[in-house]
Amino acid sequence: MRDILIQKACVFISLLVFSSCFFSCDEQTEHKTALSPVDQLAEQYLGHLNKSYLYLDSMVLETDRHQVESYFMQSRKHFKMAEPILAFMDSENYKFLNQPNITKIEEEDFTDIKIKSPKGFQVLEETIFVNDPDWNSIIKTAKTTSGRLKLLYKNTSFDFVQPYHVLWMVRDGFVRVALTGISGFDSPVLQNSLAEGRYVYAGLKEILSLFKEQFHDMALYERTIQELDQSIRALEGDFNTFDRYGFIKGHTQPMLGIWNEIVVDWGLKFPFDEAIRNDATSLFSDQTFNISYFSSENFEALDDEKVALGKQLFNEKAFSLNGDMSCATCHLPERKFTDGRKTSLGTSRNSPTLLYAALQKGFFYDNRSGSLEGQIVDVTTNVNEFHTDLDHLQAVAARNPSYVEAFRALYDREEVLEGDIRNAIATYIRSLVPFDSKFDRNMNGLEQTLTADEREGFNLFMGKAKCATCHFPPLFNGTVPVAYTESEMELIGVPDANDTINATIDDDLGRYDVYHTEERKHFFKTPTVRNAAQTAPYMHNGVYGTLEEVVDFYDRGGGAGIGIALENQTLPTDKLELTEAEKGALVAFIEALSDGEASSQDDAGKQMAER
Repeated sequence: MRDILIQKACVFISLLVFSSCFFSCDEQTEHKTALSPVDQLAEQYLGHLNKSYLYLDSMVLETDRHQVESYFMQSRKHFKMAEPILAFMDSENYKFLNQPNITKIEEEDFTDIKIKSPKGFQVLEETIFVNDPDWNSIIKTAKTTSGRLKLLYKNTSFDFVQPYHVLWMVRDGFVRVALTGISGFDSPVLQNSLAEGRYVYAGLKEILSLFKEQFHDMALYERTIQELDQSIRALEGDFNTFDRYGFIKGHTQPMLGIWNEIVVDWGLKFPFDEAIRNDATSLFSDQTFNISYFSSENFEALDDEKVALGKQLFNEKAFSLNGDMSCATCHLPERKFTDGRKTSLGTSRNSPTLLYAALQKGFFYDNRSGSLEGQIVDVTTNVNEFHTDLDHLQAVAARNPSYVEAFRALYDREEVLEGDIRNAIATYIRSLVPFDSKFDRNMNGLEQTLTADEREGFNLFMGKAKCATCHFPPLFNGTVPVAYTESEMELIGVPDANDTINATIDDDLGRYDVYHTEERKHFFKTPTVRNAAQTAPYMHNGVYGTLEEVVDFYDRGGGAGIGIALENQTLPTDKLELTEAEKGALVAFIEALSDGEASSQDDAGKQMAER
């Protein structure tokens, strides 16, 4: 007992010392003046890490439940204030500390499959704030989490940090709040997302205040701080009634514009684009994303002639062994690049849209391919699709004089190579990112036509209905912002028939068939919801024919809600308790995500290329 009291006293003293800093006020001012802004940034960051792990250490030694909860909240607060820096400096450790309370499975190949129990703040939240906490488990998780924070504290170097890195941190910070933070993605039990968003913005203010002298235009600096303060005030309110549409349109979007002004004011040049283009002024535009980031090749812009060639090849039936199937057979432009069937010809799965397919890191429902070019290999060799090989593709193209001429001009070689064929088709698919829905146009201020139901539907999608914890805006697919390196897979318990009374799980094992990892049975990639109103039927097996049926499935708690018991279901099993009006609003919002006629008529690629 005496040892525990001594440990608690030591931790308390450590917190007290850090709260009052190492210096008196005068010493602190002199100290900061002597440090460069980057050194001050490091000091600020390490201070938040230190407080975060000290509160966790205090929590481990505490026996009073309310104090445990208080220490957790304080630790999480400082973690969130450090988040913009931490997520940029060490994305893998950030993901470790902020991972969902779901078994983590890493599959590199058949000889390297790792199954790990989750740790970090989300796990702590889900184990502390329950009726009967498992204190041994909580202590173990807290120690592991604290240990990882201490490791970061001791081993993070800021030696490479330049001003443009700082602005990337800032942009990632406020974009992350909009795309995942306010959805409850990482506060699943407490739904403390709005308060945590305020902590992130407070951290952003700290960062920019350290670089005040970098501003040439002091009015711009003051306007930036004012916008951050206004965003903090806007993040007040109730989780379920918070106007996320108003926040993103009224604060996140304008902040992107201000951020671009800061780039000019600081005179910065970026060495490359991340997933979001450095000059992006909207999150809902065909100019938002750096398509090359998601690709297997580097390019500044899509080549319009390659897009045109790829479109021809996309429609080439001679590529299939029997000459009766092309890519367009299962991906019809007039159906938003789906085919309207429950399952595509010769396959056991529904045909997904190719619109926005370029903006993800995994392909097929089971994520078995890592690129569009790789996906084309699978389609070519599949006995139920093209049923041939890559040599056949090459031979077909080589027999067509117009193809030969086009490839010679575009790829600067005499012979047609199968890799070039796949690249051309992939280039065409990469052009299919129109961002021309009613929702996009309203978010960008091009029109004011969004109805009250559509706006409410978006707010429900991002909040109470929990859709956006898997379908992340603005892509509304499972590729996780803001790093966009991982296309998530989920187990939601899709039945084999539209039956809520005697439901049984569909026999498609999904990701399991790739590596045969038991814990991956029935896992499927999260597809985009964009254009979903025009791409029925739904789910990997086409089991649901209407959006209303899909919403009802989620409202019941997925498979668990219709009697399908699956140990590893990742979808929360609690009922959403949506009203009929709320369900209707959700459907109205999804309908507002339908792109205009250009994308339907297969002109989107041409439009993108011409820009």
